[in-house]
Amino acid sequence: MEEFQRIKRLPPYVFNIVNELKTRLRREGEDIIDLGMGNPDQPPPRFIIEKLKEASDNPRNHRYSMSRGIPKLRLALANWYKRRFGVEMDPESECVVTIGSKEGLAHLMLAILNPGDLVMVPDPTYPIHAYSVIISGGDIRSIPTLEPQDFIDALEEAVRESWPRPKVVIVSYPHNPTTAVVDVPFFERLVDFARENKLYVIHDFAYADITFDGYKAPSIFQAKGAKDVAVEFFSLSKSYNMPGWRVGFCAGNRSLIHALTRIKSYLDYGIFQPIQIAAIIALNEGDQVVKEVVEVYRSRRDTLCEGLMRVGWEVKKPLGTMFVWAKIPEPLDKMGSLEFSKVLMTEGKVAVSPGIGFGRGGEGYVRFALVENEHRIRQAVRGIRYFFRKFLKGE
Repeated sequence: MEEFQRIKRLPPYVFNIVNELKTRLRREGEDIIDLGMGNPDQPPPRFIIEKLKEASDNPRNHRYSMSRGIPKLRLALANWYKRRFGVEMDPESECVVTIGSKEGLAHLMLAILNPGDLVMVPDPTYPIHAYSVIISGGDIRSIPTLEPQDFIDALEEAVRESWPRPKVVIVSYPHNPTTAVVDVPFFERLVDFARENKLYVIHDFAYADITFDGYKAPSIFQAKGAKDVAVEFFSLSKSYNMPGWRVGFCAGNRSLIHALTRIKSYLDYGIFQPIQIAAIIALNEGDQVVKEVVEVYRSRRDTLCEGLMRVGWEVKKPLGTMFVWAKIPEPLDKMGSLEFSKVLMTEGKVAVSPGIGFGRGGEGYVRFALVENEHRIRQAVRGIRYFFRKFLKGE
C-alpha cells in the first residue's frame, strides 16, 4: 500500500487501543462503564430540538447555506460575548461559524501555516491541537502545561531558544485533560508576550461554561490587546448537550478570521441551516439550560471524586471541564497509563482515557469523563475498589 507523507507523520491514536478493548469486552457480555470519551450523554433541551424540527419543515432551509454561518447566528455569538464578558465582536469581520471547533481549528492551521512553521503546543493537550499542526505541515514544540504559571514560564524560555521563531501558540482553559483553570491576569501576561514576540494565540474555549464552586472562566478577550493576536474557539457541544450537531465558532483577530473564512469557502457550504437556526435559539435563550447542565456535571464530579477518595485514590475536585484528571496511585503507576487503563477495564470494568494519549506529559495520569449517571459512577467506584484490592493488597 502506498504511504502518504501527512498520514505517516501522524502518531498512533492511543485511544483506539482502549476503544477496541472496550468493544471486545462488551461483545463478550461484560458491563463496561465508559468514563473515557468526553461525549455528553444528556439530550439537548426540548425547545432547541423543536426549533430544529420547525426549521426543517421550511423547504428553503434545505438549500446550500453559508460556509461562514448565517448572519443571525454570527450576531447571536457576538451578543453572547457582550452578555458574558463585556466584549464587543463584529459579527461580520470577527466571527465565523465552524463545523464544531475541531474542524475550525484544523482548517485555521491549514490556512495560516507554511511548511516548517513552528507552533507551541501544550503537553498534555487535546489531541487535535497537535494533530492539526502535523496535518498542515507545521512543526511542533511541546510546552509542559500541568500548571498554568509554569506553562507561561516554559513558553517564554522556549521562544527565546527556538529557531525559526514560532508563529502560533495554542492554549485551552479550562484545560482538557488536566482541568487546570486560569484568571484574566494569565491571559494579560500571555497576550503581552505574544504581542512582543509577534505570536498568534489560539484559545480553545470549549469548556467556557462548565465551571464549578463559584469559578467563572475568563475569555482571552478580557485581556487588553487580545484581538491584535488572538482568536478563540467556542462550541455548543458541551454547554447545550449538542455534540453531534457540530456547531462551533471562531472569534477575534480579523486577519485570522478572514483566513479561516476564506479557506472554508473552498471546502464546505456550511452547516445544515435548521441546525444553525436552532443554535441561535440556544445562544439567545439557553442560559438556564447551561446552569442545569453544569449542575449535572457538578453532582457527578462530587460523586466520583468523593468515591475515589473513599477507596484511597487521592484526586482533586476540578473547578472546570467535564473531566477528572487523576494521578495513578503508586505502585500501579509503574504500569504506565495505557496498560493501567487496559487492566482497569479488564478487572474493574471501568473505561478511562490513558494520559499518554494526550502527550508525553500526560504519562502517569488517567482522565475520567463525567458521562455516566451517578448510579453508574458509584458502580464504577466499586469496580475500582475491587481492582485496587486485587492489585494493591493482593486480596
